Amino acid sequence: MSTFTLADLEAIVAARAAADPSESWTAKLVAAGQQKAAKKLGEEAVETVIAAIEGKKADLTSETADLLYHLMVVLKIGGVPLQDVMGELERRTGQSGLAEKASRKS
Repeated sequence: MSTFTLADLEAIVAARAAADPSESWTAKLVAAGQQKAAKKLGEEAVETVIAAIEGKKADLTSETADLLYHLMVVLKIGGVPLQDVMGELERRTGQSGLAEKASRKS
């Protein structure tokens, strides 16, 4: 059994973004634009936080899946490949989180 990855999700989002908006939620979100997709991402982030605070593992799992999906849609619309995000994360692992955060304060 192969492991499903964020790269797999990115590819699915890209394929579905090209579909007819009347037949695909992804295509409908992409057609609606970044503002609508980002709003949905924010809603899913809040729902994920609530699930985490409530300590409901199944809800946290489900809401996180929604959050990751909507993040991939926002990245797609924004023209940001997942590999760019992964590269940024990789760059940041070369220093402590506290040092990285301090370097952003200017």
